Amino acid sequence: MKYRWLEIALLGLHFGAYVGLLFLVLSPAIAVTFIVVQVAVFGLYMGGSFAPNHKGMPILSENSRVDFLTRQVVTSRNIAGGRFVTLLLGGLNHQIEHHLFPDMPRPHLREVRQLVKAHCDAEGIAYTETGLLHSYAIVVRYLNTVGLAAADPFTCPVAGEYRR
Repeated sequence: MKYRWLEIALLGLHFGAYVGLLFLVLSPAIAVTFIVVQVAVFGLYMGGSFAPNHKGMPILSENSRVDFLTRQVVTSRNIAGGRFVTLLLGGLNHQIEHHLFPDMPRPHLREVRQLVKAHCDAEGIAYTETGLLHSYAIVVRYLNTVGLAAADPFTCPVAGEYRR
């Protein structure tokens, strides 16, 4: 990358200014608390943006002989919901198209969606699209299934209630 050192320097300057300003304006305890809360909230937001697109979708084995199109479409999920969901998820709601065309500018992903969907229908490839709340429900069910499958043999009465 041509300007890597400039980018690294600017990122360092940004980080230093951010932390420095916090410690200048706030007491050390409040500054650390602010940073911890900010990072936690940002992590939840990022998890809420990335998880709905892949969790609970089929996982293809490394040895599976599937073409590029099928691999990208079958293992991804689009999130329906219009411009608000696009804004909320930063364009990641068009995950299938993003995987097929990673260099395409995000505003154009919505435009190409109908073409990709029609092509997948013609080829008999499952094109998955659902709403945001339904995708979160799918993620929670998937994580419960995976988590309970790896549960230890200790029998806990409370956990037993949820395994039914």
